[in-house]
Amino acid sequence: MYIPDMLLAGLLFLILFMVGYISFKVRIPNVITFLLLGLVIGSFFSDSYLLEFAGEIGIVLLFFMLGMEFPVNQLVKVAKKVLGAGILDLVLSFGVSFGIALLFGLDWITAMLIGGVAYATSSSITAKLLESTKRMANKESEFILGLLIFEDLVAPVLVAILVGLTAGAAVTAGSISLIILQVILLTAGALFLALFVFRKLRPFVDRYINEDFFVLFVIGIALTYGGLALFLDLSEVLGAFLAGIVLAELKRTQELEHIVLNFRDLLLPLFFVYFGTSIEFAEGIPMVSMLIVLLIWSIIAKIAVGYWGGQMYGMSKKVSLRAGFSLTQRGEFSIIMAALASEMVMAFSSVFILTSAILGVVLFQYAPTIAKRVFGKRATQT
Repeated sequence: MYIPDMLLAGLLFLILFMVGYISFKVRIPNVITFLLLGLVIGSFFSDSYLLEFAGEIGIVLLFFMLGMEFPVNQLVKVAKKVLGAGILDLVLSFGVSFGIALLFGLDWITAMLIGGVAYATSSSITAKLLESTKRMANKESEFILGLLIFEDLVAPVLVAILVGLTAGAAVTAGSISLIILQVILLTAGALFLALFVFRKLRPFVDRYINEDFFVLFVIGIALTYGGLALFLDLSEVLGAFLAGIVLAELKRTQELEHIVLNFRDLLLPLFFVYFGTSIEFAEGIPMVSMLIVLLIWSIIAKIAVGYWGGQMYGMSKKVSLRAGFSLTQRGEFSIIMAALASEMVMAFSSVFILTSAILGVVLFQYAPTIAKRVFGKRATQT
């Protein structure tokens, strides 16, 4: 039976609204429910190019808005402040997870993808949990957000490298060097535009930012630089993030984000749904033993990063432990990494992400109680 695409699109948005509403009411991160929705409706939208492309624009706009939060000067300050904790996070959450995958017999590119899936804490879930539990004013929130920013800086570069490695060409020292060179050139181009072109466009932007056609300029910049990254066989995520940094130099971040926000909120759920539709469990959950080991390690790694990284940052042991138990949930970046993998690794990663997100929400809720039990009520909270 023929069903018009327009009808399917309308029904999908209505279903997304209902799922989002239920998530809001029961306080479950909608990343989880949108993924589950994709699993349920996969037979209706499998191999849908339109859904895939719309979701891709949504993820581009997400990282474009992240980039707009960081003018060049602020990027340098944030990197310096959480550098120690950020490197520890990269070693434990990515490096050791990569090693675990190798020990289970995976090839090193697939192992890198698994490491990438296990690396970054979900920014969207964590920010929503900090807000909903009224912990945004707590002493650990600045450290948590700083670490998330560090991960947001590393993540697009990591995706770009892995996109290059999974493109199908033979992996050699020369090919890896070429990928790194392309990343450097793309970044250098963005910095040049930010510092020497867009800073001079501030009067133009101030004059036209409230006009209805200005949205075409803003989103056009995001898609063009994201597309340029794809043209170079890199990730559109890196290009979009760099485009955001370019526009951050206009010093009108709040207004620019307001322009993009509705488009991002419309299209981003489609990325999670599409990822859900692409997962198949025809042979059950793959690599169960590695899944259990990786889940346990991923939680231990984030707790360690929070505990020791927080003390590097200048917090007490109690506050640092509270931060560690608040960092274990994975989400949107892990999904981006998993989307680069084979069907088996995607299925493995989807179970990991969903389980990690659910456990992470629970551990976040109990983080203050756990820290209080371990160190007592009178522990110093610097």
